[in-house]
Amino acid sequence: MLAKAIYETTPEGILVVDAAGTVVSHNQRFVDIWQLPQLHLNGGRPVTAIGAAHAPLLATVLEQVKDQPAFLTRVRELYENPQLDDHCEIELKDGRTLERHSTVLRNQQGQYLGRVWFFRDITAQKQNEAALIQLARHDPLTGTANRRYFLDRAQQEFARAQRYQTPLSIASIDIDYFKQTNDRYGHAAGDEVLKSLCSYSLSLLRETELFARIGGEEFAILMPNTTMNGAMHLAERLRGIAAGSKLLFQEQEIGLHISIGVTQFKSGDQSIEECLRRADHALYRAKENGRNRVEAMG
Repeated sequence: MLAKAIYETTPEGILVVDAAGTVVSHNQRFVDIWQLPQLHLNGGRPVTAIGAAHAPLLATVLEQVKDQPAFLTRVRELYENPQLDDHCEIELKDGRTLERHSTVLRNQQGQYLGRVWFFRDITAQKQNEAALIQLARHDPLTGTANRRYFLDRAQQEFARAQRYQTPLSIASIDIDYFKQTNDRYGHAAGDEVLKSLCSYSLSLLRETELFARIGGEEFAILMPNTTMNGAMHLAERLRGIAAGSKLLFQEQEIGLHISIGVTQFKSGDQSIEECLRRADHALYRAKENGRNRVEAMG
């Protein structure tokens, strides 16, 4: 009785299949996790799936799995190779994620008796992990990538550009007269300006490009496989959109002007920091030459 109680109260769904491929046991949690329909046989009397052939049950489960070919291939592999154990995660079509363990059952003489499967719903855990990653990589105000994540990605793209000699460009961006905006309209207005710039920028970027808030009113764009001409074109488009925008905040119009410095990876660069310094120098030049402009430094 104690073993039965443990079997039914464990948070894991358990399925036991014998050497002939017949389901010999499962707990209620297995039924709940896989949301299996209640079977009605023998005049409508509810029965479990115990004693039923495994294949129909597998077909019902398979319908819920996102990557069905990979799931089915692995299940068949495990049944065909009794020496194998399994531990993996399974994504379902309804957005849930299950953790799966499977191991063989043998008697004292080592004879193969079948296989036991354990399933645990780890959706909440995966969501928490994703939320932590989001916090670690993104700026809480604007939702864009933060400095740390930008530098990590920039280092990766630099190594790729260095290895394959592919183009890589970087833009350094600063909002002109941002302190005056905060002083005149308040920090809440300044926050809206920051978010507006992010919105304009993200609307222009390709999926492979990364826009990040480096700090304060400073931003950057990482542009893999983009030449200097392409980077300058993007930067000028962004500058023009920003300059033509008017943010309405508490019935007051606030302008948005930005200065941008652009550079490109050079074969002689020894680190991504060299590229970043050139982009910053180009940005300083844009500031010195009147702001609201784009400058390049090769």
